[in-house]
Amino acid sequence: MSHAIRQGLWAQMLALSVVPAVPVWAGGLPLSALDAQDVAPLPLHLDLVVNQVDAGRQIVVEERGGRLHASTAALAAAGIKVPAPAAEDIALDDVPGLRAHYDRSLLRLMLEVPPAWLAAQTISYRAAAPRAHAQASLGAMLNYDIYASDVDDGAGYVAVWNELRMFGAAGSLTNTGQFRHIVSGGKGQQEGYLRYDTSWRYADEARLLTYEAGDVITAALPWSSSVRLGGVQLSRDFSVRPDLVTYPLPQFAGEVAVPTALDLFVNGYKSSSTQLSPGPYTLTNIPLINGAGQAVVVTTDALGRQVSTTLPFYVSTRLLQPGLVDFSVTAGNLREDYGIRNFGYGKGAGSATLRYGLADWLTLEGHAEAARRLSLTGAGGNLRIGNLGVMNAALSQSHFNGHHAQQFAYGYQYNNPYYSLAYQRVQRQAGYADLGAINASTLRTSRSSQQATASVRLGAWGSAGLGYFDVRNVDDSRSRLLNLSWSRSSRSGMSVYMSANRDMQAGGWSAMAQVMVPMGAHTTLSLSAERDNNGGLLERFSYARQVPTAGGFGYNIGYANGGAEDYRQLDATWRGDQLQVQAGTYGGHSSMTRWADVSGSAVWMDGQLFAGNRVDDAFVVVSTGGHAGIPVRYENQEVGRAGSSGHLLVPWTSAYYPGKYEIDLMGAPADIRSTQLEARVMVRARSGYLLEFPVARSRAASVVVIDAQGTVLPLGARVQHVESGAATVVGWDGQVYLENVGEVNHLRVTQADGESCVAMFSADEGDAPVMMPDPVVCR
Repeated sequence: MSHAIRQGLWAQMLALSVVPAVPVWAGGLPLSALDAQDVAPLPLHLDLVVNQVDAGRQIVVEERGGRLHASTAALAAAGIKVPAPAAEDIALDDVPGLRAHYDRSLLRLMLEVPPAWLAAQTISYRAAAPRAHAQASLGAMLNYDIYASDVDDGAGYVAVWNELRMFGAAGSLTNTGQFRHIVSGGKGQQEGYLRYDTSWRYADEARLLTYEAGDVITAALPWSSSVRLGGVQLSRDFSVRPDLVTYPLPQFAGEVAVPTALDLFVNGYKSSSTQLSPGPYTLTNIPLINGAGQAVVVTTDALGRQVSTTLPFYVSTRLLQPGLVDFSVTAGNLREDYGIRNFGYGKGAGSATLRYGLADWLTLEGHAEAARRLSLTGAGGNLRIGNLGVMNAALSQSHFNGHHAQQFAYGYQYNNPYYSLAYQRVQRQAGYADLGAINASTLRTSRSSQQATASVRLGAWGSAGLGYFDVRNVDDSRSRLLNLSWSRSSRSGMSVYMSANRDMQAGGWSAMAQVMVPMGAHTTLSLSAERDNNGGLLERFSYARQVPTAGGFGYNIGYANGGAEDYRQLDATWRGDQLQVQAGTYGGHSSMTRWADVSGSAVWMDGQLFAGNRVDDAFVVVSTGGHAGIPVRYENQEVGRAGSSGHLLVPWTSAYYPGKYEIDLMGAPADIRSTQLEARVMVRARSGYLLEFPVARSRAASVVVIDAQGTVLPLGARVQHVESGAATVVGWDGQVYLENVGEVNHLRVTQADGESCVAMFSADEGDAPVMMPDPVVCR
């Protein structure tokens, strides 16, 4: 212990023995009656308490002339920011707003400061889970859908749709297409193989970027359109981070002077609770919501005093968080005759789209397109008007075949828990063109379009909606439609839906009413009636059983009465672990169609081929080290057992989601072991991953070890298995339990007195643990 510290401790003991505890307040009473000329400055090491919270640290202060002095650096290190200090060393009772109490009996310095002086704290109710790196193993996958149909007095054909993927660390290569064969009739119908899309895709999670080459679709804004190109694309991809919220969420700030409990209520429901330390606080990452709402923040201090603050807010998914950038850049050749020709590519074209969050209430947008004889630029934005909703507007101009024209789009959206409103209008000048509208020299875009929708929630009476749609084409023809709807669902699962549509150009009303009644866990009865514009009636009946998620049998029986003839439908579905089979028939008296469909997937991975149901996104192949029959769980639900090769295909994993996979060895043979029983895996989009659990056979043995005189070895003697190096101890009655035993095993036993000996035993091969019938002698 240094001389300075010893001197300080003696000084504290001296002060404690001769001076009573007296508080000192800012600008108030002196700390001690001792004269400053008689006592030298005393360095004190005191436990610090700030606004009734133990700081968990000590602070060094000096007592000079009955007053406590501390350095601003020491206060700052304790999280106290004194505004505009006059010097590096200050007297505590000279600081306005600061109150100090020196507790001499417990050697504590108790400070009370304004909350604004303390460190700010941020409370997030959506704590981010540890980020896992998305993975992809080397492999290939084929989705297939084989469909065959036969029509009375018509064409019969077989179509095979397929999706082939090859994937690995360098991304995924995907090709989709269809082979079609006409069996009978079908004059003029296309036969042979038709390619749809071929593309390579790689996602960079760290930069939130996706690189694509091949057949791509350009990005679009609400006031622009998408087109298919054969080329390359670079785009921001938020889907690689499902935990990332891209739109602004409300934040609530305040401050508390003492330890306080905070409860947050959102739209009348308690969202969360937390404990606040003294100081400023900010609530971030409010639960995901959309539209107008109301938050109530309730703070309760240690004395039970409550303060309630009501804060209205408005959240819109159309906005971007401040500083966030979303973009897409594409260049290539326009895809022509898609679904008709394998390689129909036309003129070169390019497209770029940009969105930028300038503030939490304003997001700017930009879009540009270019092709031979075409150029287009546009800019717009989305503006949140306080808590009154969001307005959007955009102006773009095209130059096509030497003609300039403009498009103006604007709209408004508002929704809250009780009702919602939306309006959108697009007005184009004659000759306006974009990549989606040009076909040679013919424009196919509309002159104007507008739509207005409203919905209201009626509580126990369901919800109602109103919609108006108006489109004016380039030839001045016009389509106007008015839609009314009402729906209601009961707790029992029964739902009622009614709608009415009026064609405001041709006149007349069409209407539909539907009732759906659940008849069991997977079975539904549906009854509906429809009326067309000419007054014709159509009545429908349907009784369906959905296929259970885990697989099984389902069916659908339908009948419609009305029109020229009755309509009948009957189909059945069976889904197993490796494929799905469907078959059915439908039609009227004049013509019936019979059809059948088989769909599934084939996966090549780990040098083997696996069959499974169709893979829509990502998948995982679980390997159990060649051991069959081991149950596999996904998110705590059993999804199957490893097959004869020790693998199980899980075909419906969501990409970029860290799913939890487990194996259950409780029902496995006693000699099966694994050092890992669960793992979290995040798989890239359009890819698969081989998840290998280190399952291995580990034979165990139980033997009784005795010495040369036939006495069991003492309890606790140390035992080392020479072959494996594993260590254990002698149990009761000389019992020794070992794992990973071989055919010949040596044991080195060391007793407490240092005496050692060696024992040897042999274990026959077999699945069961070895129970040695005779003791083993240690010599």
